[in-house]
Order: sequence, then C-alpha cells, then structure tokens
Amino acid sequence: MIIQRHNPAYRPACFFIKYLTKDKNMLFNSLAFAIFLPIVFFLYWALPSKYRSFFLLIVSYYFYMSWNVKYVVLILFTTVLSYGCARLLEKHPAHKKLFLWLTVAACMSVLFFFKYYNFFDLTIVRILQKCAIPVQAHTLTLLLPVGISFYTFQTLSYVIDVYRGEVEAERNFFTYAAFISFFPQLVAGPIERTSNLLPQIKGEHTFHREDAVYGLKLMAWGFFKKLVIADNLAVYVDLVFDTPQDYPGFAMLLAAFFFTIQIYCDFSGYSDIAIGTAKLFDIRLMQNFNSPYFAASVKEFWSRWHISLSTWFRDYVYIPLGGNRVGKLRHCANLLVTFLVSGLWHGAAFTYIIWGGLHGMLQILENSIPLFRAHIRRVKEGTEKKGVLVISRLVTFFLVMLAWVFFRAGSVSQAVYILWDMWTGIGHPLSYLRTGFVGLGLTLRTALELALLLALLAVYDACSLHADPIRKTETWKPVLRWSFYYGFMLLVILLASFNAQEFVYFQF
Repeated sequence: MIIQRHNPAYRPACFFIKYLTKDKNMLFNSLAFAIFLPIVFFLYWALPSKYRSFFLLIVSYYFYMSWNVKYVVLILFTTVLSYGCARLLEKHPAHKKLFLWLTVAACMSVLFFFKYYNFFDLTIVRILQKCAIPVQAHTLTLLLPVGISFYTFQTLSYVIDVYRGEVEAERNFFTYAAFISFFPQLVAGPIERTSNLLPQIKGEHTFHREDAVYGLKLMAWGFFKKLVIADNLAVYVDLVFDTPQDYPGFAMLLAAFFFTIQIYCDFSGYSDIAIGTAKLFDIRLMQNFNSPYFAASVKEFWSRWHISLSTWFRDYVYIPLGGNRVGKLRHCANLLVTFLVSGLWHGAAFTYIIWGGLHGMLQILENSIPLFRAHIRRVKEGTEKKGVLVISRLVTFFLVMLAWVFFRAGSVSQAVYILWDMWTGIGHPLSYLRTGFVGLGLTLRTALELALLLALLAVYDACSLHADPIRKTETWKPVLRWSFYYGFMLLVILLASFNAQEFVYFQF
C-alpha cells in the first residue's frame, strides 16, 4: 500500500506509522510506550486465547528491538540455548550436569563479554603494571545490551530448576521464548521464577475489569514515584555527584539522602509499572519491593529490597554454597561472597563491589552479635518495643544511605571524599544547614514541596506494612475517593518531570 503524502488526509497516518517504526527506546515514561501499550492491550484481548502467548512473544521482541535491533541476537541465542539444553538434560539424565554447565558457561560468557570484559581487562593490566610488567590494555567499545543481566538470570534459574527436577522443561519453544522476553519485566525485572510466570504465559486468560483497574492504579503510583519524586530529586543528586568539590558538607549529605530516595522511587516505580502492566494481561508478577526503608536491620532490608534478585541469590548462590548450615566462619564467607557477587552483578566497577561487600559485612555483624540477633528475632516475631523499633529503623536507613554513596559515586575515591567531607562544618549547625540548602539552590518553596512528596511516600509505605493502600482507597466513600484521585492527578501534572529520563536499573 502506498500512502499519498501530499494528501492531507493521510498526514496523521503517515506520522503514526513513521513514529512507530522509528527506532526509539521504549521507556515506560515515553510517548512511544503510551502508544504501544493500548494497541497491544486491545489486540491481545481481541485475539483468540490460543494465539495470545505467541502474540506476547511478537510484541515483546518488538519492544526489545526498539532499543537496538542487534540486541535481539543475544536474547535469541540465550533462549535457544537454554531451551535446547533444558530439553536435553531432561531427556538424558546421565549427562544432565554437562548440559547444565554448558548453559551456565555460555550465558555467563555472553554476560561477561559485554558487561565485564573491559573492567577485568583494565584491572589485570593495572595489577601487572604495578608489578613493573609492561602490558597494554585491550579495551573494546561495547554497548551494554539493555536488560541482559535480568534475562540472563531468569534463563539460568529456569535451567537450574529443570536440572533440580522442580519444573518440567517446556516443550513449546514459542511459549518459552515469551516467558523469557515478556516485555513488562524484560529490561529491569522482576526476575521471575519459572513456576510463577511460565504457567501463566501458556495458560488461559480472562479479562477482569477489577484487576485491570488495579493495574492502572498501580502504574499511576509507579509513574508518580518515577516522574514526580525520583526525576526531581535526580537533578540535585547529579549536581553534587558530578562535582562534589563544589558543594559544602550538608549539600553532600542531602545529595546522599536524595539519592537514597531517588533510587528507591526510580526502581520500585519501574516495578510497580511492570506489575501493573502485566495485570492488564491477567498475568501476576511477583512483588519486588515491600517498604524497604522501614526495615529494622540490614537483613530485613534485603528481604524487602529487590526481592526477586535477593531471593535469586539466596536460592542459586547462597544456599548452594552451604547457607547457614555450615560453621560460623564458612557462614560468614558465604554471606560475604553472595553480596560481593550481588554488587558485581549491578555493575563492572569496584564501587559496586564495595557496596555489596558493605552490606555483607553489616549482615555478618548482625549475625555475630547476640544483642542484634535477639533484636532481629523480636522484630520478626512482632514483639520488639516501639521505641527500639523506631531507633533501629533510623539506624538501618542511615547505614543503607551511607552505602548508597558507593553505589552512586563515579569512583571509590569520589565516594570516600563525599563520605568524609559531608560532615565538614557540622560543628556549626545553623551555618551547616544554611550553606547546604543555598549550595543546592533549594528555596523554601522547593524544600516544602519535596517534604510533602516524601511525607506522602512515607505514609504510603507505612500503610503498606499492614494493608495494600490502593485496595484501601477502594473502600472509601465515592466523594473522598474521587477527590483523592483528582488531587493526585493534579499533583502529578504540577510537579512531574516529563523529560523521559531512563530508569536507573536499565544500566544493569
């Protein structure tokens, strides 16, 4: 069909087709996704049930190729390899360990090459140069495929589960490929387990208006956290972490605090949008965050933060190493190794490794000191005193915040500089606070707006400890409920940043 561009009647169609076919990053907070999702939604429910999983596969690959068409080669490779090896290890149990390690080696090799090659090459070269061995680095110009860490881990969990006999190998390749590439969670999780997502991909689905409405509300909350809170805080965070030497101590402390909130709202916002989007297709993804900053210990923090990843490392790294079923020293080593690997998973830099190591060391301390062990037990049982609970939550938040500095900093030296210098001038409290606010350019109005947003976030997460706040609003009287909805939308319109900034975890 030839579209006559000179005819004005065809101009909207031309624009629409040109927009959809143009290579664009399919950000959740982009116009491209705002066009893409309704079309996929209506087509999905219009199709006969037997074609829906294949349709999800097609749109998921289109979604992924919108980032870079070349990326599809990698995800297709890991999909074909893991599908074939899972079938083979089930068919030939005598050689199943061989097929397992073939999958692990191949998938991890791809991940290593694109994500870690330059890091390890430069590290080895620097070590050899320190030893007076003249060598040259052989770095490569590589573009990190978006989502590679997430779908690689989902692929590995599937093959390992088949190896363990916990799930059966999927016979239908297209169904399996749709499971690996399901677009809401493809590029930044949650990292789904086979037993949860795969049966849903190939199962029968019925449209439920209540679930769809809930999904849209959850998406709205996710967009609020991303566009209104995270993206606005990112402005101040970037200023300080780009040139920390230009800012006074309290400005650095504020930037560390702002990043602590930013990364939570950014990543949990993505997870909310992903889970809400999946709801539109009658698919339930696992919870990925559960009010992590209300944790009363670092151990509890990791049971509430990025749950899909923390449970992945628990089940496929920590427990196979021996978990806590070994001696004390070995248990400490297992914890530390798990968190060091977790840090490395996040990025090819020593800052991430140190960040993971800090969390591992903090958990070792919690496990080693009887007073902390007793506290963790009482928190779990719900018998801890309220005053102690409040203090432990504040201390945990503070420790997590300090560790986030390494996560965000561009280098180890920069992180150390910020952590040391953020206390400069604290001996003069009024001057310390005033110069910090002035240094960041925070006006009284801006500070009050941020305080309002953070208070709303805190109230939501506090309510989430006891019940689902979104479900709770559905029990309100119509006048109150709709007044809240319209007020919420007005707040988004007035305060949101619509620059379509990437989600932080896309880089992992």
